[in-house]
Amino acid sequence: MYAIQIQQEQPDRPLVWQESADPVIGPDEVRVMIHATALNRADLAQRAGHYPPPGAPDILGLEMAGTVSEVGANAQQWRPGDPVCALLGGGGYAEAVAVHQEMLMPIPLGWSFEEAAALPEVYLTAFVNLFMEAALQPGESVLVHGGASGVGTAAIQLLHHAGHAVFVTAGTPEKVARCRELGADVAINYREEDFVAAIWTATGGAGVDVILDMVGGDYYERNVDLLKLKGRMVFIATLGGSQAPLDIGRLMRKRLRLIGSVLRARSPAEKIEIKQRFMDRFWPAVTAGQIRPVLDRVYPVQEANAAHAHMAANQNIGKIVLKVRD
Repeated sequence: MYAIQIQQEQPDRPLVWQESADPVIGPDEVRVMIHATALNRADLAQRAGHYPPPGAPDILGLEMAGTVSEVGANAQQWRPGDPVCALLGGGGYAEAVAVHQEMLMPIPLGWSFEEAAALPEVYLTAFVNLFMEAALQPGESVLVHGGASGVGTAAIQLLHHAGHAVFVTAGTPEKVARCRELGADVAINYREEDFVAAIWTATGGAGVDVILDMVGGDYYERNVDLLKLKGRMVFIATLGGSQAPLDIGRLMRKRLRLIGSVLRARSPAEKIEIKQRFMDRFWPAVTAGQIRPVLDRVYPVQEANAAHAHMAANQNIGKIVLKVRD
């Protein structure tokens, strides 16, 4: 098969579409012929040498959509030709991948492979961190930073569908407008407005119950200001730095919980549980078209370098997709 390989010996570590070893399936796995995959910021980190795959293929790509081509001896719930998508530990930037049968999700009727490839990573990330890690309760409010990102657009849709008040930050008027279209109650351009003051005004000084944060250190103090009594903050990235001052007494007085979370490094059993709980709660809305990935741009897989540059420039609203085959 062909796959994207990182040319590690070159300074800019370019991505090249070249021959690679075919994946070998185990008895509980299926081989999927990949039609599309999608970018995640972890791909940029791995390409730079900062995010080695934990026991997974060294090929980039944390999600994919395609058709089943072969099933293992114990993987009898799927048949060759079935259209599927899945979260991966790696290996998505390729023509084929081996996947545990329990990680697969059927592609909803009417969806393209490109749309389906954009679903697993961001929706499962939003779901596990909001509804499992933060244990979001009915009636609670949420602030999502990076509202126009892949995870952000997924989180807005899940929260809006579940009936929660949704506050988001984004960096351009276009991104702010798109967040509102997706269901955000309040969307704030953080380049033009103090998001703390805006949320205080919108909530009558109450603040929010949960914050989904991908910025980290730069926002820490302001986030703590905005959290209500017994609020929770879930860190899923550190784009604004990994260091912040910590006033333990303040956390104690407000009875706050700070939660660090990753998805990729979790065990297969954990990922399967997350996938199943997501489907149990939200799959009817997915199949009904009420929840659907936001696609920013689709590139041929051979143009992966351009796709990475587009993500690094933070220009996207929603997901950037690589088309592997027609």
